[in-house]
Amino acid sequence: MKTQTSQRIAFATLFFFSLVVFVPVVSIFVILIREGASALTPEFLTAMPTEGMRGGGIFPAIVGTLLIVSCSISITLPVGVMAAIYLNEYARDNLLTRIIRLSIVNLAGVPSVVYGLFGLGLFVIMLGMGVSIIAGALTLSIMELPSIITTSTNALKSVPASFREVSLSLGVSRWRTIRHVVLPNAVPGILTGAILSIARIAGETAPILFTAAAFYVTKLPESLSDQVMALPYHLYIISTQIPNMPARLTYGTALTLVLLVFLMSLSAIILRIVLRRRKKW
Repeated sequence: MKTQTSQRIAFATLFFFSLVVFVPVVSIFVILIREGASALTPEFLTAMPTEGMRGGGIFPAIVGTLLIVSCSISITLPVGVMAAIYLNEYARDNLLTRIIRLSIVNLAGVPSVVYGLFGLGLFVIMLGMGVSIIAGALTLSIMELPSIITTSTNALKSVPASFREVSLSLGVSRWRTIRHVVLPNAVPGILTGAILSIARIAGETAPILFTAAAFYVTKLPESLSDQVMALPYHLYIISTQIPNMPARLTYGTALTLVLLVFLMSLSAIILRIVLRRRKKW
């Protein structure tokens, strides 16, 4: 009886805290849909902004967000995965690797505005990239590296050691074992880190404020050296800097950002599910 009572108390406690997390999230979605759904017209999503962003649409901001996210994840994912492979498969447990792992943990806790100032000093000023898509993407890539490295390392550790032992016993080199045995089985876990990174990158304002975002652009970027509008920065501006901005446009922009992040994450989740079904363990 005591065991059953303890289980019921534990279940009720966990259920309560799940509701504490779930209810506010659902409330946010409900408010955004109620207040902003009316703004999501074809013109709003595909037109250029006009009248100092009081009219027109947010198409440049959508394109800019997609470009920044795509460039950033294209840079940080391969670099982070290769770093994780080295730390998990090759590096010995010595002072140097312990310092590297500690640095990764510390970098994960650095505020995003600090990364923005770092990107401003290094990429925008020192390397002469100016305020551009590539400067913003590189800044966000550095910011997300700790997360990618950590999740990729955990994914590699989850692959059973017997897979490596069997491959090596057959005379396969370590690199081929990692490439053809370990990495394919770790991809679903690596994609989990990528999904979290995509969601964070798409919603960041501080780093792109210093390195990539423009206040008002009426044309699409022609190269990675151009400034670009982005939904997080656009939402910040219309919410705080433009007087008499219609509330439905503000909520509509927020809803668009949430839906965009959801669609990008959903695509990665579907890919992860497909790859997980191919697992043999």
